[in-house]
Amino acid sequence: MRRAYYASSIGNFLQTSPNEILGELTRAHARNIEQTQLNAWLEQINILKRVLINRSGRLYFEYAIPRMGKRIDVVLLIGPVIFVLEFKVGESHFTSSALDQVIDYCLDLKNFHESSYDSFIAPVLIATASRHITPIICTTPKGDKLLSPIRSTVPLLSTVLDEVLSFASDEPFIDPDVWERGRYCPTPTIIEAALALYKGHSVDDITRHEADKPDISLTTESIDNIIRASRDGNFKSICFVTGVPGAGKTLVGLNTATKHQNKDDGLYSVFLSGNGPLVAILREALARDNIETEKARGVTVKKGEARSQVRSFIQNVHHFRDECLVDQNRPPIEHVALFDEAQRAWNLQQTSSFMLRKKNVANFNISEPEFLISCLDRHPDWAVIVCLVGGGQEINIREAGISEWIEALNRAYPDWRILHFIASNRLRIWRR
Repeated sequence: MRRAYYASSIGNFLQTSPNEILGELTRAHARNIEQTQLNAWLEQINILKRVLINRSGRLYFEYAIPRMGKRIDVVLLIGPVIFVLEFKVGESHFTSSALDQVIDYCLDLKNFHESSYDSFIAPVLIATASRHITPIICTTPKGDKLLSPIRSTVPLLSTVLDEVLSFASDEPFIDPDVWERGRYCPTPTIIEAALALYKGHSVDDITRHEADKPDISLTTESIDNIIRASRDGNFKSICFVTGVPGAGKTLVGLNTATKHQNKDDGLYSVFLSGNGPLVAILREALARDNIETEKARGVTVKKGEARSQVRSFIQNVHHFRDECLVDQNRPPIEHVALFDEAQRAWNLQQTSSFMLRKKNVANFNISEPEFLISCLDRHPDWAVIVCLVGGGQEINIREAGISEWIEALNRAYPDWRILHFIASNRLRIWRR
């Protein structure tokens, strides 16, 4: 898998026909494409062919931000600047939602893409039907090399690029090869912000539950001990936490994730769920709490910035999986992964079919549980997986169930230790 649908040096892009570029974008998309999307791509290609004449650098169409599940229309690496271009084809107005969209892309690059940390990032919104705008180039109030969103017309886009490059002229040039190798890695500041945000929020406000809080604390403490023992002993462990709906499994996962974000001892962890609405609700609750808390202190925080602060430890499992497909030779930054509703991971048939239809990946011959284990197994020293499993929940067709996790471990990862927590803190050791 590639992170961008189309990537090329600007020189090669200028020499390649629009139809060839469009064909590559279409093949990479690997799904039915509406004519409006094809027309939009073609217009973007033709605009950039005019704007990028006599420039050098690298260009990416439909660039996927690591683990964020978002694709940027166009990323340009020119000199010392990362340009993030969002095109609104046929639009004449610069809407607030579009401005929020392009700045959110830049925040996620700044916060989660390790080779974008220290570079100037310029968010540029282009309304292709607009004719009257005066671009303003300035940094955000934080002064962290992230520019404020820039409104541009098509005729002024070349001027915008020149002014931003002049603004950042004292900075070292970006090496495109180094930048492309950058992986998902949350900045220490974003980890600390997310951790402080969660710990300052009542668990009851995030999700309703009927669990006994002492049991949740005891289970979390036990898993915490396993994580530290695995790290200290250089071995790999998988924990299954089972219980009926409402038993507090999700809270155990969240508590564990937030306890293990220490950048100094390497105890990075992430809470992963395939339940999109749950991920959205948790993130939104925490983001709103952050906005209100800062407002009470007299500080204004934009919702996009607040949301960015919680994305380091609450993520969609499918975005995690896709990023591991991009970086197949490197382990994820986290040594600890917590999978919510682990019984709903896909079996081999569904995983293989999805990879071929949606990701254009042929011959993917392992189930989702086995692949997810393989991602953590890339660590040469230690790793821990925590599977949160709901009892009494029916398995839909082509969902693997907990048995596939066990079979994958027995089949391919016999060195992993298997532990089982029942009803908040009763422990069975299946395999040492």
